[in-house]
Amino acid sequence: MHNLFSGITIDNDSAADIKRKKKNMMIKVSSLKDFKEKTAGKENFWLLIYKKSSPQSDCAKKNIDEALQKDGKADVFTADVNEVRDIHPEYSVTSVPSLLKFEKSEFKGIFKGCSDVSFYESLFAGNVYSASSSKDSAAQKSVIVYSTPTCSWCNRLKSYLRENNIKFRDIDVSKDQKAAEDMVKRSGQQGVPQSIIGGQVIVGFDKAKIDKLLGL
Repeated sequence: MHNLFSGITIDNDSAADIKRKKKNMMIKVSSLKDFKEKTAGKENFWLLIYKKSSPQSDCAKKNIDEALQKDGKADVFTADVNEVRDIHPEYSVTSVPSLLKFEKSEFKGIFKGCSDVSFYESLFAGNVYSASSSKDSAAQKSVIVYSTPTCSWCNRLKSYLRENNIKFRDIDVSKDQKAAEDMVKRSGQQGVPQSIIGGQVIVGFDKAKIDKLLGL
């Protein structure tokens, strides 16, 4: 473990698109056909498949909405499985909430469960590492790694995740004091690496625990 505090301080848009971006709204779809019609001509976009009134789904929808308030550039569509029944089978979605990523109009991966607002901000900004774009490898719990550039165990942890095609958000706490303070508040520990996998905190490179949480 590396001591955190040794040396650092803690095309032209349509009228509908313009209106949505001003309000940073997600776009509701009513069917697979409706989804494909609304995304026609778009290259990169997202689809949140959720179940209204489910705690995890409500959490994901709320946090994604907050992330969009800060950056409304991402096109995010939504489908409530209570009302839309033909989309999730199309993309082999078996649990909700699931956030689907599309690049160049092709389905690239899934981010399952509810993550924090900062994770979605980084996701929409393209700052979350993605080692693989296949459907099977993309379905996983959200992973956040707190690290510093000089921490050897941090680099080992990140290399291990990459080797296993695990997507993760890397936060350099030597440059982000607020993130460092949040990390210590969450775990009670000052050392790095630390990670959050599906909402569960792991201090250090605990391979056995990481494998169990990620099903490796």
